[in-house]
Amino acid sequence: MAVLSSLLCSPARLVTPSRLGFFWELAVRKRMTCHSLSVLRCCTSDTSNSSTDHLSSGLERYKDLQKYFNRRLKATYRRFSNTPDHSSICGHHHEYFIESDGIYRLDQRQSEPVSEQVLNLGQVSGQEEKTGLNEERKQRIQWTVQIIRLSPQEKHFAATLKTTNGDEPRCVVVRLGKRKSSPLDPPHVVFTLDKVLSFEWATDEVLFYTTLEGLRCGRVFRLDLTSGGSRITSVYEETHPDVFVEVALSRDRQILSINCSSRTSSEVLLIDTTASHLEPFLVQPRQPDLLYHVEHWRKGLIILTNTGPGQEYQVVQAPLSEPHMVSWVPVFAPGPGTAIKDMDVLGDHCVLVARTPAGELILVVVPLTHPKDAYTVQLPSWACAIQTKTPGVADQRGVLEFLISSPVHLPVPYCLNPADGLLLSGTGDETSPESQGNYTTTRLEACSQDGTLVPVTLFHSKPVEGLRQAPLLVHVYGAYGRDLNMEFCPEKRLLLEQGWTLAYCHIRGGGERGLFWQRQARVEGKQRGVEDLQACLHHLFSLGVSSPSLAALTACSAGAVPVGALCNRHPHMVRAVTLQAPFLDVLGAMEDPSLPLTLEDREEWGNPVGNPKHRLTISSYCPLHNITPQCYPSILLTAYSGDRRVPLAGVLRYTEQLKNAIHTHLTMKPESECEPAPNVVLNIQPGADHHGPDDFELMLEEEALTLAFLHTELDLDPPRPPRRRKRWHSCQGEVRNRTTMTETSTIMTTI
Repeated sequence: MAVLSSLLCSPARLVTPSRLGFFWELAVRKRMTCHSLSVLRCCTSDTSNSSTDHLSSGLERYKDLQKYFNRRLKATYRRFSNTPDHSSICGHHHEYFIESDGIYRLDQRQSEPVSEQVLNLGQVSGQEEKTGLNEERKQRIQWTVQIIRLSPQEKHFAATLKTTNGDEPRCVVVRLGKRKSSPLDPPHVVFTLDKVLSFEWATDEVLFYTTLEGLRCGRVFRLDLTSGGSRITSVYEETHPDVFVEVALSRDRQILSINCSSRTSSEVLLIDTTASHLEPFLVQPRQPDLLYHVEHWRKGLIILTNTGPGQEYQVVQAPLSEPHMVSWVPVFAPGPGTAIKDMDVLGDHCVLVARTPAGELILVVVPLTHPKDAYTVQLPSWACAIQTKTPGVADQRGVLEFLISSPVHLPVPYCLNPADGLLLSGTGDETSPESQGNYTTTRLEACSQDGTLVPVTLFHSKPVEGLRQAPLLVHVYGAYGRDLNMEFCPEKRLLLEQGWTLAYCHIRGGGERGLFWQRQARVEGKQRGVEDLQACLHHLFSLGVSSPSLAALTACSAGAVPVGALCNRHPHMVRAVTLQAPFLDVLGAMEDPSLPLTLEDREEWGNPVGNPKHRLTISSYCPLHNITPQCYPSILLTAYSGDRRVPLAGVLRYTEQLKNAIHTHLTMKPESECEPAPNVVLNIQPGADHHGPDDFELMLEEEALTLAFLHTELDLDPPRPPRRRKRWHSCQGEVRNRTTMTETSTIMTTI
């Protein structure tokens, strides 16, 4: 599934808010527990240490509370370490799974199967000795598994690996055979490929893959494993700089697609894996504002495309022999206000994930032989995120397995049989009150300045009328047509348990209400997202949900734009702000075509160089270029020295200008209402890229600092010490590595 992500995404700036989601197509991700650099140690790129020391000051005041929250987070992660996921992969006779030291498999034909290691990450790390790295860096390198793909008859598997120091992913191809005679025998690594992002097996000997060059993925290669060795040939090269390319396999594994997508258009080439020549052919040539994704069904194609009413998504079909747009026949279009979020084809049924006008997730099952008999499957009202499981190579059951969750509700496994509409939930304690907690999900709508109703999702443990004194953390994004990430996040659960209220504002620019929701806040409409955020805060306060003195805003990457703009215009609406990998210099970035993403991102933000209206619009809201002397909320900015999507220089300029503006305000008006003076704190993490640290300990340090900052700046009562000291001490030991496996077909990550 996750088709719309690949339609809407291009190589732009994105951080998954909880960082439990995807890096491109993130099927398997480990957060390794290893000791490395301190999270508070500053490091910069192309910037002298002396120029950033004064910007990064102020971290020490949160140190003690950070240590406390680090212990609490470790205990919370341990408590939820058995959260259901999709981290195993089924072959014909084996089940493959990930451990901290490599990939293992179990032979399901055995009555008492014994695990066999098929890839040892330690041996992969050993290969670094040949690279001439210094000893300190060798010790810091830790490999984690990202994606695994089995060949059709389980003769080979390929896996992408990434290091915790932010290097580009490496793909290893391993030959599978009979059980090894000794556990010490090395894996049969037959080939190693660098900078591989997406990859799929067409046959047991042919692997198609894409490579990353800078932040762009525009080439497809073919690896042939022959008895005499191996051969790599180029299959496709994209010439448009704003187009991103990925390869994906249909659910029935008969069609491999080469998906070439920009923000506003798609072009798909198909390869019939059952044919001998494996040559790609074009479905529909690119044309402006046409998005489409292709699945295979019988001898035809099921296509999800934005040719429905209002240029929203609908389902069409076409014969495989005549796939062009003139042959597309409508199959299903949702009702007004219902937005299709994803599509899958199982047997003779098309299953759609959709969001209702009320904001709830539903499944729509469309019988492809009788589309008029489509029916809706209701999901629990608290469901905010859905994660589907990719079927194994031998899976012929025709059922959809998936997990549903929310930021504070643990993932719950479900299974849908589309033939009879039977929806079965998982068993065990995942659905027990002790596991899920007694929390309420409330869906609201705030009226924006132009009369548009903006959805807000609220999580709370008390009735709404009793939330006036509760601290409030407001989440926002609003760019690139992406929904806010609302998967389960232990940090959010911890906040709710401590009495916080959580709000998720689905402002325009995102995709919660369909493609028009994004179109309304692109380029010259970007102001609407800022107005939406203001309306959401005003609506929450008017309902008695918290107050400005107890409210904080949080955002990552492009979500920093509406937050920064709001702080410039209405700085008293919140008390504190936390920004991760923040995009704050929109005007400067869009003026500089030498930056990696400027040309692609002009479809989202506009072109201030070639269009005076675009320049005027960007200048009116750009956070960096609208700082003025006044009393701002306290702000924690977390930036990464290895971030190529959001240049560190823009974050540094923003921090310095903001500190200067606050100082000027306090100097001009010493008796102002700005008491106490706001704190602007910059935390620069060394080595990490736009997605933050992969290292588990560093990730906990970062989250603990954020919680300590919020607690301090909102002037909350000190947290109570733990009752059982022995239990807390035990929690300071080694924490189980956390494995997340999110199977998506996204070709990129947007801010």
